[in-house]
Amino acid sequence: METTTSATSKAYASDVSDEEWAFAVPYLTLMTEDAPQREYPLREVFNGLRYIVRTGAPWRLLPNDLPPWAAVYQQTQRWLAAEVFEEMVHDLRVLLRLAAGRNENPTAAILDSRTMQSTPESGGRAGYDGAKRKKGSKLHMAVDTLGNLLALHVTPANEQDRTQVEQLAAEVQEVTGDNVQLAYVDQGYTGDEAEQAAAKVGIDLFVVKLPEAKKGFVLLPRRWVVERSFAWMARFRRLAKDYERLPETVAGLHFLAFAILMLQRYVQTAIQSA
Repeated sequence: METTTSATSKAYASDVSDEEWAFAVPYLTLMTEDAPQREYPLREVFNGLRYIVRTGAPWRLLPNDLPPWAAVYQQTQRWLAAEVFEEMVHDLRVLLRLAAGRNENPTAAILDSRTMQSTPESGGRAGYDGAKRKKGSKLHMAVDTLGNLLALHVTPANEQDRTQVEQLAAEVQEVTGDNVQLAYVDQGYTGDEAEQAAAKVGIDLFVVKLPEAKKGFVLLPRRWVVERSFAWMARFRRLAKDYERLPETVAGLHFLAFAILMLQRYVQTAIQSA
């Protein structure tokens, strides 16, 4: 006997809530809702993308009660090309900072990187990270002191952190209106090259060093914030490894993941203060 999916079937845990959708839809609507090209509801397409990034499922294994995988994939590429998730993240960061009693733009940031193991899809552009003993891609990221995303980009894993400071620092200043004055980094950013690269855009690097007599886990001043942000990304199984063919897709999906988390936090804050 055939089974059919009811229109009232239970939503997935990854589905966008009504409050979240009300905020997100202006960013995601690249054409009018009644445009004749639109075959599937935009909200359901967004739910399909959220399902993929949360569960780590391959595109072709998208559940059949969501729009077809090809439709979700094609719309995702349009969103990534339009940088809608970057815009959402930057606006949400401002709102969350104001809600926390902070200034609109930060004066300090934390820079760090994480290495993502390659897969058959991404192996062609992978590099070998000798320190982590892992072949893959490296995600270079900057966050504010609340852990909210400021900027990121992706390179092969053999790229040194210090050589990425110039691009990352420039991106930070672009989205904060040249407001950041100080960036906390680990010892991988030590050296004149990194210091001078940051200074070009008005940022002083402060290297947070490990205690000389380290025993067990040590919570480093300020540096723990970016580690927590990386841990937030661990909730998204699609980001556990580098499953994408293009580095731009890896970066875009990280912006999406931050948008999901920050939007949830913003809605909770708005409800509590209502």
